[in-house]
Order: sequence, then structure tokens, then C-alpha cells
Amino acid sequence: MMDTLAFYLFWLGSAVVLYTYIGYGIVVYGLAKLKGKPTPIQPLPDADLPEVTLLIAAYNEAPYLETKVHNTLSLDYPTDKLIVKFVTDGSSDNSREVLGKFHNIAVYHQPERRGKIHAVNRVMKYVTTPLVIFCDANTDLNAQAVRNIVRHYQSPDVGGVAGEKRIFKKAKDNASGGGEGLYWKYESFLKKKDSELHSVVGAAGELFSVRTALYETPPENMIIEDFYLSMRIVGQGHRFIYEPEAYATEMASASVEEEWKRKVRISSGAFQAMGMLMYLLNPFRYGIVSFQYFSHRVLRWTLAPLSLVLVFASSLYLAGQGLLVYQLALAAQVFFYAIAFLGYLNRDKEISIKGFFVPYYFSVMNLAVFAGLGRFMRGSQTVLWEKAKRSVVNEP
Repeated sequence: MMDTLAFYLFWLGSAVVLYTYIGYGIVVYGLAKLKGKPTPIQPLPDADLPEVTLLIAAYNEAPYLETKVHNTLSLDYPTDKLIVKFVTDGSSDNSREVLGKFHNIAVYHQPERRGKIHAVNRVMKYVTTPLVIFCDANTDLNAQAVRNIVRHYQSPDVGGVAGEKRIFKKAKDNASGGGEGLYWKYESFLKKKDSELHSVVGAAGELFSVRTALYETPPENMIIEDFYLSMRIVGQGHRFIYEPEAYATEMASASVEEEWKRKVRISSGAFQAMGMLMYLLNPFRYGIVSFQYFSHRVLRWTLAPLSLVLVFASSLYLAGQGLLVYQLALAAQVFFYAIAFLGYLNRDKEISIKGFFVPYYFSVMNLAVFAGLGRFMRGSQTVLWEKAKRSVVNEP
């Protein structure tokens, strides 16, 4: 009985892990290839460009704000059609004083901190443009970002556009920078293929846009409001397009400990969001969206991390029975986690071989799912989360 159970746990678990982290990428690439490349959408001439609101929520981001304002005001978009709004609710630093030096932006502030989504919901009442773009205060946008986003709204079925998140590249990097950068490269590949197949399944808050009329006020206890809002729009039958030529660049987390805070919060919020978006798993109603959502998101936040534990435990048991295939599988896992442990020991060193930290970052990412589940079940994760510190540029 134990041998049979271990056999099934090993092979089913291995299938889940391989499909989640490798197989889905191959499948979605193949399906997108069969569908064919979408017809390129040309940028609109200035006279036809719509009015856009750029909404930036900033909590205690004073060190970044002056740079952010200059970056925003230098975007290649008609100034009379780009309305810039900052909201600094709850900030206890000198954010308002920094922003007060600029007279061509609107600043909203309340002394009480009630979370990012409360601040955004509050300011959305004052948005009158047909399109709204959200981005973080600690990111820089490329000059053509707004133009490249708004061109997709020429298609009436497009409800939102997700930009690309990029991590500032350094010649040498620590575990956080190296791991996070490679993670987002792969994630960007998946988003691109998801979009080509049908729709992105979840936008990142660093940069995304929606039709203002489709903005649905998320609950004020929503932890990952960007993901929830974008999936609600997709669930209504609209497409969310991925635009890699509209990108937000930010520094990696200062350390894996800081990245851990972010990953645990996201994981806790993922369980909250999955509960509210359960209906999207009905393929008879949502078709390809259900397939994409389950494969790209749900598996990564549920069965895949659990399968990693079950595969290791079952291969450990079966290897003890003298079976070569399981001994080799166990040896491969031990080697992978040994590299992860070396990454842990050297996590704060800057190393030029970026792939060195991938096993460690992968392990941390999956452990964060269990920690996030614990927070979700205890109800201890709130919208008043602790910010992860970002690294600084230390090279020319």
C-alpha cells in the first residue's frame, strides 16, 4: 500500500511541477503559434489620442518622488491629454512637500493610512478620462509607454493593458536581484504568450491600464487589488493585452529577506483573490480563460508548491527500496536544493553568474506560498503591509 501511494504521489506530483513551471510555457507557446501573430496595432496620431489619467499611489516614497515626477512629465504624450494624479494617503514623510514643488500635477492626501486600494478607490472618483493608467512611485516608465498602451484600446474588446515589469540590470547581483530579474523575464514571456493566445491572466501593479468605465471598486481589504481588478475585467468578457514596449523599471528588493515580505504578502493575497474568483474555474462558461487562469496562476499558488514536498518525500521513500530511477530523482533534487543552500549562504554577495541564485529564489518563492497560506488562514495579513526595501545602484 505504501509503495503504491508513494508511486502515485511521485509521478502525479512530478507532472504537476513540470507542467506548472515548464510545460505550460511550452503549451501556451505552441497554442499561440497555431493561432498566429496578431495584426500589429499602429500608434494613433496626436490628434486622435485619448485623454489619459496617470494615477500613482505613493506611501512614504519621498526619496523617489522628484525623480518620478520628472520621469512622468517627460513621457512622450501630449501634455494637454495627460492628467497626472498622485495620492499619498497615510504618508508620514515629506512626500507632500516634495510634490508641492510641481504645479502641473494633482496631489491627494489624507493623514490616515487605510491601504493602497482605499487611496486609489478614493481618487478614482475624480477621474474623468476614458482611460486610466496605474503605476508605482518607485518605477521609471519608458518614454513611449503611454502611447504604446493606449493604441490597444482601438480594439473594442480590450478592457485593459498590462505593461512589462523590468528589474534594473547590474553586471553583478545578489540573490534577490539575480533571482527576481530572471523570474520576471520568464513571467514576461508567459504574459506575452497568454496575451497572444487570448488574454493576460493578472496584471502587475507596477504598470497597467483599464478603461475607466470598467473600473470596479475592489473591496478595501483586497491585498492584491491589481490582480483582482484585472481578472474581474477578463471575467466580464474583455481581453487584457500585454504590451512589452510599455515598461516600468525598478530596483530589485534590497535582499531576499525584503523580497520574502513581498512574496508572502502576495501569496496571502492570492488565496484571498482565488476565493473571490473561484467562478473563473468554470470552463463551460469561461473557456480558454479558465485554462489560462488555472495553469498560470492557480497551480502555482496551490498544487505546485505542495507537489514539491510530496515528490521529495515519495522519492526519498522509493529510493530506499533500491529503485534506480527514484535514486536518480532524489539525487537530482538533493543537488538542486544544495545549490539553493549555497545561494542562501551567499545571498548578499554580488555574483556575475545570474543563474546561480535561481534554485534559491525558486525555493524561497515556493516557501512563501506556505507562509502566505498561514497568514491567510490566521487572517493576519492586512492591506497595511510593510514595504520591501529596494536596492540602490552602486555601479556606474
